[in-house]
Amino acid sequence: MTAILDFSAVPLLAQGSRGSGDSNFLMWVLGGLIVLLVILVLVLLKFLNLWVQAYMSGTRIGLFQLVGMSLRKVNPSVIVRGAISATQAGLPIVVRDLEAHYLAGGNVPRVVNALIAADRANLGLDFRQAAAIDLAGRDVLDAVQTSVKPKVIDCPADGKVAAMAKNGIQVLAKARVTVRTNINRLVGGATEETIIARVGEGIVSTIGSSETHKDVLENPDRISKGVLSKGLDAGTAFEILSIDIADVDIGDNIGARLQADQAEADKRVAQAAAESRRAMAVAAEQENVAEIAANRAKLVLAEAEVPQAMADAFRSGNLGVMDYTRLKNIEADTRMRSQIASGEEASQSSESQRKKMPGQE
Repeated sequence: MTAILDFSAVPLLAQGSRGSGDSNFLMWVLGGLIVLLVILVLVLLKFLNLWVQAYMSGTRIGLFQLVGMSLRKVNPSVIVRGAISATQAGLPIVVRDLEAHYLAGGNVPRVVNALIAADRANLGLDFRQAAAIDLAGRDVLDAVQTSVKPKVIDCPADGKVAAMAKNGIQVLAKARVTVRTNINRLVGGATEETIIARVGEGIVSTIGSSETHKDVLENPDRISKGVLSKGLDAGTAFEILSIDIADVDIGDNIGARLQADQAEADKRVAQAAAESRRAMAVAAEQENVAEIAANRAKLVLAEAEVPQAMADAFRSGNLGVMDYTRLKNIEADTRMRSQIASGEEASQSSESQRKKMPGQE
């Protein structure tokens, strides 16, 4: 069987399929454009309010520039409000500088407010210096306000500074220091704690150089003058305007207490030395007692040899019976006289005691 094929319809079928593919592609492109347009409109509507605010205030910030801020993880609201405030105050601030400070972790609103306050007070603070102060951890707005309106620091914050005059009397003083921020030394300068420590040291030094506590009570201004003359604000972020002594009181008599403590220490040293001498005397006494006992033992040994010597004298004929009897009589007489003498001494002592006791016969 022979098949008859008609190839005349093939170009028409290919043309039909090609036309349907082109139409699908166009539909996909058109849909993508519509989606992009919708997304663009939504994005523009999101930042349209900020753009209108910036445009109406005279701040030149483009709409696509706001979109770029959002893509760079920058809060457009903060930047726009800061730029509007600076523009309204007549400050030449570049928007990119605000963005850079925001990305560095700075506080853009406080920096802008500080610049406005410094410009009104003619302090000569520029954006780079204000940004450096803010990034250093200092409150730049508070620093500007303190520079315009000085503040008072109590020294010490709690209690009073205790110092001692040359006469040993303790003096308690409390000072109030009026300081103003030095913008040029704010970065790297010492803080309020250093001012308080230096003023306290100056008060102690001035009171310590006074002859008596009365001199301090009569002229308390000598403390402030002495402290001011030392230049205590060197190397700090502040400038000391004045130091006023708020209160002066009298404390304890430290000199008398120290003298009493020294006398007690001297007494203990003397007691220790006396105890040492007493111990040496007791040791010497014991040595003497031991020596007396030794001598008494020698005496006893010597006396024990007397009868033996007398017996030898009897045997040899050098000692007779009469001589021995005479010796015994002498010993008895000596013993009797000793007893009589001891009895007289006892009677004399009792008589003297009766005379000392009145009312007795």
